[in-house]
Amino acid sequence: MIDLLRKRRSVRAYLNQTIEPEKVSILKEALLRSPSSRDIQPWMFIFVEDEKMLSHLSRVKVHGSAFLAGAQMVIVVLGDEAASDVWIEDCSIAAVVAMLTASSLGLGSCWVQVRNRQHSPSESAEDYVRKALNIPDNFRVEAMIALGYPDEEKAGIPLDELRFDKIKTGTFAG
Repeated sequence: MIDLLRKRRSVRAYLNQTIEPEKVSILKEALLRSPSSRDIQPWMFIFVEDEKMLSHLSRVKVHGSAFLAGAQMVIVVLGDEAASDVWIEDCSIAAVVAMLTASSLGLGSCWVQVRNRQHSPSESAEDYVRKALNIPDNFRVEAMIALGYPDEEKAGIPLDELRFDKIKTGTFAG
């Protein structure tokens, strides 16, 4: 696992290469095996592969989502906030599991935040995605995960560049 973390980076450029069905099946299984508080599993996932829809979703925000148009697939991560008070955490964990699984399969991925973001001054990013994909009102849209074969290479962050000042021992002052 540590080797995977050492190499994984967010990828925003993808080859025009279809993701094999067996890899999609593994991604689905990984999502459903994600840890969830009290095993409530307040999530739902929509796998989007249609080019037109990917292009539409790429306009979810003014900045930080255009690359979705070049992805081969997007996983839309939804949570039922009535099912669990920690739906955000459970959905976030599942999204990270998907990203790490994608990396282990030779795929690139990148998180696109949707919850608490705006599509336009008069419409939230969540409502934009909700309308596009016919998502019921009881589900919140946490994020979208872009997936595809990388068309860019990024080196992992070297050990000596990690922010070890973000780790305290014993107490905050420790």
